[in-house]
Amino acid sequence: MITHLGTINRMVLDFLFPPKCTSCGREGKYICDGCLNLVVHVKPPVCPICILPVTGNRKCDCRFWQSLDRLNSPYVFQGTIRKAVIQFKFHNLRAIAPFLATLLYRYLASRTIPFDVLVPVPLHKKRLRERGYNQSLILARELGRLTGAPCEPALTRNRHTPSQVDSNNASQRRNNVNGAFICGNNTVEGKKILLIDDVATTGATLDSCAHSLKKAGASTVQALTLAREI
Repeated sequence: MITHLGTINRMVLDFLFPPKCTSCGREGKYICDGCLNLVVHVKPPVCPICILPVTGNRKCDCRFWQSLDRLNSPYVFQGTIRKAVIQFKFHNLRAIAPFLATLLYRYLASRTIPFDVLVPVPLHKKRLRERGYNQSLILARELGRLTGAPCEPALTRNRHTPSQVDSNNASQRRNNVNGAFICGNNTVEGKKILLIDDVATTGATLDSCAHSLKKAGASTVQALTLAREI
């Protein structure tokens, strides 16, 4: 009933305030078909763990990971997808979440990624107050609705850290989030976890989350983000 009411509410809002493409402004969808055709997909050859392109002398991010088993991302963080994520994350466009979750669902349907539980990357309570919502939690709930998998906010962020966007290098990003997460939830024990976030940069935040989840007994921890910085 709740899901049904949520669908009706979205239909009413779409009628009163028609969605506009976050990239070109065309009315009808949050990402119009034309702009969606322009998104850049993550394509091989890439590292099978951190999905960075295998080119030249570039070194993988996963060489620093201790706990995250694999990162999965359908898109490169640029252009159309970048604009959509920015509107979702920083400009209160929460209504785009079902559309973005559908993109993730299609990606999951085309791959074999075993998971039992969806766990969103948490925000510190200070940043949550500032923003008013956790975009990763909203995305995870919408994806859970599509997949039927439970969404479990099992992690808390126990230390307020500078935004990873503002960090100058990978080493600083790792130091920012080292020990920043706690899993006080025993529902992850023995479970295959799929961490949900909007964008992955070096994977430092995801790896720190994975470390806490495995300490709490999770059997495997993969991550799924909408986009990957490359």
